[in-house]
Amino acid sequence: MRVFAAGLITETNTFAPWPTGLAGFSEEGPFHGDASTRGKDSMTGMLAALWHDLSRDAGFAFVESLFASAQPSGPAVRGVYEAFRDEILADLETKGPFDVVLLFLHGAMVSQACDDCEGDILARIREIVGPKAAIGAELDPHCHLTPLMIEKATAIVLMKEYPHTDYVERGRELFDICVGAARGTIKPVSRVFDCRMVGFYPTTTEPMRGLVDRMSAAEKRPKMLSVSFAHGFPWGDTPETGSKVLAISDGDAPLAELTAAEIGRAIYAERKALLPGFPRIDAALKIGAETNGCAVLADTADNAGGGAPSDNVALLKAMIEAKVERAVFGCVWDPVSVKVCAEAGVGATLPLRIGGKSGPASGEPLDVIATVRAFREAHDQMGLGPARSALGDSAWIEVAGIDVVLNSARSQVFAPDAFTGLGIELADKRIIALKSSWHFQAQFSKIADRIVAVATPGAIQMDFAGIDYKKKRDMDFFPRVADPLELD
Repeated sequence: MRVFAAGLITETNTFAPWPTGLAGFSEEGPFHGDASTRGKDSMTGMLAALWHDLSRDAGFAFVESLFASAQPSGPAVRGVYEAFRDEILADLETKGPFDVVLLFLHGAMVSQACDDCEGDILARIREIVGPKAAIGAELDPHCHLTPLMIEKATAIVLMKEYPHTDYVERGRELFDICVGAARGTIKPVSRVFDCRMVGFYPTTTEPMRGLVDRMSAAEKRPKMLSVSFAHGFPWGDTPETGSKVLAISDGDAPLAELTAAEIGRAIYAERKALLPGFPRIDAALKIGAETNGCAVLADTADNAGGGAPSDNVALLKAMIEAKVERAVFGCVWDPVSVKVCAEAGVGATLPLRIGGKSGPASGEPLDVIATVRAFREAHDQMGLGPARSALGDSAWIEVAGIDVVLNSARSQVFAPDAFTGLGIELADKRIIALKSSWHFQAQFSKIADRIVAVATPGAIQMDFAGIDYKKKRDMDFFPRVADPLELD
């Protein structure tokens, strides 16, 4: 048996102020057939290595193609997307034939000319490999699950967890399903239930925690192969934007349909409880001040992981005005200020204008007197699971007694070493304010006495009813409509 693997990943915020171009895909890779070795510390490299090792252990021939990823931003430049896509397709044609094709995709990639890049890739791959080959795709749950994807793939498996800590397990699951399909020992049948919802669904807290466990339990039923919840990506305006459940059975379409509907209705029943109710900045700072120990405050709306610029400093300004002590804030994406700090040198005190540089969602800049405490080239942090995440050249500055991290490679904060890697001690901090919506929980929950997701200004607001969709096909969704499925 011959196995082919490739990956092309970015999450497109169609409301973001700039496109995703080649530079965005060059911060980590791209890897032209060597992600499993040269990119072994990245998520893409870990999936490539997993599929390589599983194929080797089974005695299969394995061919690794392009693996490329970019931080979330605006629509991908057409030529960049199509060049990457065509590289994958060319490898398939020249190095084939293949029995199994495994893809690591996001599911919410939009280019300047295509609203469904993953569907486009899957359709073109199906044309090349024919109807008998098994095509599998692992997707991020923040995806747009489209009919074209379902039609052209043999199986699609989504990460269940948010934070996305289970991508290796899901990659193994996808491998097993696709190999079984290629051997003819199973016949994957997929069905989708549209929850008619748009929302934000962290899986570490109830009610979502119990719903994920319910999906896992459903997979143990006879003939059930996989159950996934596509959270959807609210800030990607496409015809299929929204929350859906995908169930895959072994040759039993009615079972897949019933299971998808069962889980989908259970999620729909909790729709009001699933709406985020984050406190605003002043209230969050009060909660932090009253916390006995360390409070972690999440700057949710300026999260680079959702396509925001990550240079809005409204929360930092409020912290300074409130004279917060024993606090840290980061990471502010400001390559210009990082360069200025590097030129000034460690120990220098200088006037600095930070943040507010990218567009309206960035808000106003903040003029401060900053002392440069540390500078590090090619700074990084622990990412999701064991993967590393680049932060680029970064500076630690002190502003009004608050430690602030400025970075030059746009990224949300995943782990404490985004701060400690520059020398900032966190053990004595009362408030750790960071730019992320939820992925930070995987690592910061270990040191936080309290976690507060804050309703901050920025590009990824949680007012889902008010998002200015132009392309979304179904506008009668919750929370715009109280009961779109008319089940209450």
